[in-house]
Amino acid sequence: MNRIKANGLDFAYLEQGSGPLVLLLHGFPDNALPWSHQISALAAQGYRVVAPYLRGYLPTAIPEGGYFDKATHVADVVALIRALNGGNPCHLVGQDWGAIIGYGVLAAHPELVSRAVLMAVPHPGQVTKSLLDPKHIHRSFHWWFFQLADLPEKALLENDMAFIDYLWTYWTTEGYQDADHIRSVKETLKQPGVLTATLAYYRAMFDPSKADPSLSSLREAMARAITVPTLALCGADDLRAELMQDQSQYFLNEYAFKLIDRAGHFLHREQPQVVSQQIIDWLKK
Repeated sequence: MNRIKANGLDFAYLEQGSGPLVLLLHGFPDNALPWSHQISALAAQGYRVVAPYLRGYLPTAIPEGGYFDKATHVADVVALIRALNGGNPCHLVGQDWGAIIGYGVLAAHPELVSRAVLMAVPHPGQVTKSLLDPKHIHRSFHWWFFQLADLPEKALLENDMAFIDYLWTYWTTEGYQDADHIRSVKETLKQPGVLTATLAYYRAMFDPSKADPSLSSLREAMARAITVPTLALCGADDLRAELMQDQSQYFLNEYAFKLIDRAGHFLHREQPQVVSQQIIDWLKK
């Protein structure tokens, strides 16, 4: 396991290969390990691939009393790129929360990213539009449930974290199995402090008091249109696909959207070869 200091935090990360840097950002409920297929495929194509454990996901440090708002995560990734790549631009790939963070990085710091691939979560502008849509309220029920105090932690830990099994089943194609990886996710979330830290991502979404007040300028920059060439990928069985199909207005330069057949929310696990090839083809353009 590799470690690096960025934005005042000790980050752990997986690394393989040499060449131009590709940064892989994971989501929830997950960790850096689901990128195993993409790490190998990209390294074989001549890239240096780094997959960090995001803030609060051990073995990355859990900041005591720290912030977990989106701008803080964007600041983390900006600092990671500078620490890992000397301020030179990298390629960025994100899924779920990794995509949410990615949109902010691309908007606020386009000079740090050459090309990007964002998966499974639409642009924040599309998310805002969907907040009052019953279908998407249902799809994202966990956003609202996680706003409660204490109860979500208890529910997620109950019955060998059956809630995590449910989310993976609900969000993937019928019959998909990934037992070994889900077990590793549970092991991560069961470690002291991790579950509350990961739920803090959601609790900061709608509570301004949980946002770092020193990052107001960064938040303004995160609202800019995106100029970095970006590929958006979504599983054809993911309910958010319809939102991602209609988001080109947020991108000023090269942009493409592709559906991945026989895949849901965890498309990089469900169709690893297809997704890896899509990433490689986009980065080599």
